[in-house]
Amino acid sequence: MTQSETTEQPVSSDHPLLATSGLPPFDRIEPGHIGPAVRQVLREATEQVKALEQNLTPSWEGTIAPLDEIGRRFEYAWGPVSHLFGVKNSPELREAYEAVLPEMVNFGLRVKQSEPLYRAFKAMKKGDEWARLDEAQRRILDDKLLSAELAGIGLAGEQRERFNEIARELSELSTQFSNHVLDATKAWALTITNAKDTEGLPQTLLQMAAQSFNEHKEESDTEATPAATPEDGPWRITLEAPSFVPFMKHSRNRQLREQVYRAYVTRASDGEFDNTDLCRRILQLRKEQAELLGFENHAAVSLSQKMAPDPAAVQEMFQTLRAASWDAAKADLRQIQELAATEGEPEPVAHWDIAFWAERLRERTFDFTEEDLRPYFPHERVLEGLFGLVERLFGITVVAADDEAPKWNKDVRFFHVNDEAGETIAGFYYDPYSRPEDKRGGAWMDDCLTRRRTGEGGQIPIAHLVCNCTPPVGDKPSLMTFREVETLFHEFGHGLQHMLTTVDYPDAAGINGVEWDAVELPSQFMENWCYHRPTLMGMTAHFETGEPLPEDLYEKLCQARTFRAGSDMLRQLNFGMTDMSLHSEFDPSGEESVFDVQRRIMEQTSVLPMFKDDRFLCAFSHIFAGGYAAGYYSYKWAEVLSADAFGAFEEAGLDNDTAVREAGRRFRDTVLSLGGSRHPMDIFRAFRGREPSPQALLRQNGLLSGGSA
Repeated sequence: MTQSETTEQPVSSDHPLLATSGLPPFDRIEPGHIGPAVRQVLREATEQVKALEQNLTPSWEGTIAPLDEIGRRFEYAWGPVSHLFGVKNSPELREAYEAVLPEMVNFGLRVKQSEPLYRAFKAMKKGDEWARLDEAQRRILDDKLLSAELAGIGLAGEQRERFNEIARELSELSTQFSNHVLDATKAWALTITNAKDTEGLPQTLLQMAAQSFNEHKEESDTEATPAATPEDGPWRITLEAPSFVPFMKHSRNRQLREQVYRAYVTRASDGEFDNTDLCRRILQLRKEQAELLGFENHAAVSLSQKMAPDPAAVQEMFQTLRAASWDAAKADLRQIQELAATEGEPEPVAHWDIAFWAERLRERTFDFTEEDLRPYFPHERVLEGLFGLVERLFGITVVAADDEAPKWNKDVRFFHVNDEAGETIAGFYYDPYSRPEDKRGGAWMDDCLTRRRTGEGGQIPIAHLVCNCTPPVGDKPSLMTFREVETLFHEFGHGLQHMLTTVDYPDAAGINGVEWDAVELPSQFMENWCYHRPTLMGMTAHFETGEPLPEDLYEKLCQARTFRAGSDMLRQLNFGMTDMSLHSEFDPSGEESVFDVQRRIMEQTSVLPMFKDDRFLCAFSHIFAGGYAAGYYSYKWAEVLSADAFGAFEEAGLDNDTAVREAGRRFRDTVLSLGGSRHPMDIFRAFRGREPSPQALLRQNGLLSGGSA
């Protein structure tokens, strides 16, 4: 008997993972619940699939509707487990999760590789049923056929067996990769004891670093070691964004900046959390799997499911944006080199100097710092401003309902979303703060419950919105950086597409069924409103005085929007081009390493040569543990769409309330409403009246006059 089996609790009628209605009981879910509940649902689902295969009718009601009902059980049994894996990670949860993960993978393959189901899908496509289906249903059926083909339905014998072995191993490696990044990030910290070494650090960071030190003192040291204070320390600096980013921007101690930078770019690249071999192994398996399916490489598999028509279209976008950004990025570097020299820095500018001198240049050019802004963005005020914006644009009202939802952490919030008539049409959980001990970094939106028709009526969509914002410190509220504000707006954009869908088929509702390179459109669209004066002013209030952001600071913030735009563009292109190269040109069985690929791409996308010890790929969870493999380009692809979409509001007149409201309702009724029910280009045309142009993005970034190297 395994350890996980000994801790599993018996399944009972009120088991928290066997619910079939309402919100998941997050407050009652324990690691020991996972194995029994998930295995019970797997057993029942397997029997249901067998019964369905033996009595198939090639129709929507006879084939796809029963599969939807089976999927609904997993929404309640497996969905909360996957969510808690990201926000309440623990050794016990990992063990329980990893114990049933292979069985979940096997079941998914079992359904996608079902010959009877595949034959029924093909019969639906060719027969009279096709004429009876609406556009959304046809898209879903086509997607199921493609999913079956990409899951190896056309393989047999040893090839099918090998394909399934790869799928199981890839799932396990993805989990390992993610755990290694979380553990490596959590394991490293810099404790500063000399106040001289904190010169330049903002008060908010000093407060957070002192609080972090107090929270992580060994229990045995609690009595012996005095509590840290912001004034006297000690101060604990970590690799979590709310600590790492301001430290790199403001620390005047160059040696410590180098130490922290090296730790950050070498995370999960050595020791017990080393992902180096996992990177190569994952790429090997993806390539082998693609070849089994008859594709040249994994990039070809990825693009078969995307909006971009072919690799050439992606490369054309890369080169268009790169050419417009290169000269601007060279000028960016030259400016900070000149500033560093003027300020008496004897050493050449290195990678750990970029953020520091760029921030000094920003201060000199625009006469403000990010820390000057932070007091004006208390978390609650930002939420109020965001909710006010979506009410104006989309006619929805966000209402706090914290007492109506079970939660996994005391800081988690819950909200209802109501339409113009006051009817609740959706809801969302909001997990706002950084928690490095059990929550992975970054920010994301995920579905908790999907909109669908049920026997009891309709199930409204519920979203998970997860951020890693600066937490409250002492008696001060959470004060957000402007970047954290943008990130919140970004994730809320994803949430809006999930929550405002009007599609009742779960496979095409919200973000489901949306081509991956179009799914960032609503999120990046929402970021634009952070620079809209009425919106920005409406979410600012100094946490002590209540005063809104001063007009001169607003003007400077807008002027600074294109600051280092060329460098920022190249940074994102570097990620996207490296990802695409690893999944198309790179031979994972050859002598070249993944870091050689990274270096080669950086020669095209970085005006400062790659730092020789950079092992960032070992922490690049987006492509090795997330859904962005051969798809990281999607951020820029969708940014072209989002900038052009926001252009419709600019053309209508951002200060014309009636025109903005009309454009907002049109955006809601197309992009946010239709989800995966239509092709994203058709939806974009329905909103914009034409196909997208990259000119809006280049204009927004001040790069229309850029040039290439």
